[in-house]
Amino acid sequence: MAIPLTRRGAELLKEELARLKTIERPAVITAIAEARAQGDLSENAEYDAARERQGFIEGRIAEIESKLS
Repeated sequence: MAIPLTRRGAELLKEELARLKTIERPAVITAIAEARAQGDLSENAEYDAARERQGFIEGRIAEIESKLS
């Protein structure tokens, strides 16, 4: 079922999508790399938080792309 979307709503989603892909995604990838460099991942809260954030970002990107298609 298609959800009606206003022109302004679509623009806001496009802006959010661009921000997620160009700013948020690279930042979380860097955070994961830095957390990995700290060593033991089993007790690394920064790594767990970064992975959780990455999951949220990727899910939101997929959700927005679906709405815009």
